[in-house]
Amino acid sequence: MSTLILGGNGQVGFELQRALSPLGECAAPARPSLDLLDADAVARLLDQTRPKLIANAAAWTAVDAAETARGEAFRLNAELPAQLADYCATHSARLVHYSSDYVYPGGGDAAWQESSETGPLSAYGESKLAGDDAVLASGADALIFRTSWVYSARGNNFMKTMLRLAKERDALSVVGDQIGAPTPARLIADVTLLAVRQQSEGRLDPGIYHLAPRGETSWHGFAQAIFRHAAALGQPLRLGPEEVASIPTASYPTPARRPLNSRLSLEKIEHALGVTLPDWESQLRLTLAEWLEAA
Repeated sequence: MSTLILGGNGQVGFELQRALSPLGECAAPARPSLDLLDADAVARLLDQTRPKLIANAAAWTAVDAAETARGEAFRLNAELPAQLADYCATHSARLVHYSSDYVYPGGGDAAWQESSETGPLSAYGESKLAGDDAVLASGADALIFRTSWVYSARGNNFMKTMLRLAKERDALSVVGDQIGAPTPARLIADVTLLAVRQQSEGRLDPGIYHLAPRGETSWHGFAQAIFRHAAALGQPLRLGPEEVASIPTASYPTPARRPLNSRLSLEKIEHALGVTLPDWESQLRLTLAEWLEAA
């Protein structure tokens, strides 16, 4: 099966190239050979490669910058998935698209269901929701995975930033009232492979699914866990969990509003795939070990 991965240079895209390779031929073009902001360039790529499966890990992920770069954010997060979905609907291909917890309004403390009312707080969230809506409206055989707090052993992410700061500083303040589940890109890719196989066998319905580890924490709790487990792996850090102070979101203003509640219900995906997803802290330990191996 011919597979096209967009966003192959990113955290999820890198892991997808590894996870989906057993399916057959896999192409993952990246800049400068492909400008995803150029719809005509994407159309030419689709015409040349004629994929039977598209995994769209490309996205505008600069949340604050999206407030002023709305055109670019909506091109990558809404128009691109719409273009890919239209291709799939027309050519009997399948699509996997990745979305975000930022499509929800972020209030309360209950886990969001896939059927929960949406209400993005930022331009980024609006663009991701527009992409989801376009994919659903296309009629394509598409899976949409809404995930949260993505990180990996590679690329730029919260885990690696914390590890760098822990070697440079004697104290640190991290937001403690935003709650969610840190999700490693490796887990996203592994679940994607399982889902694609079941989708190809007609055992998985198209639509929206949440994809994250079990459990919940705050960014503050995530930082403390990073330091605790990194130290247990022998990393020399100036900062320990006790040197990390918890601050409210209001004390760390940003151009884009962040949701306080990013909890995602996993009942639908676990039932559909017949799996129990691992907890976020065990996934952190695996990712830290992988980071050390790659260092």
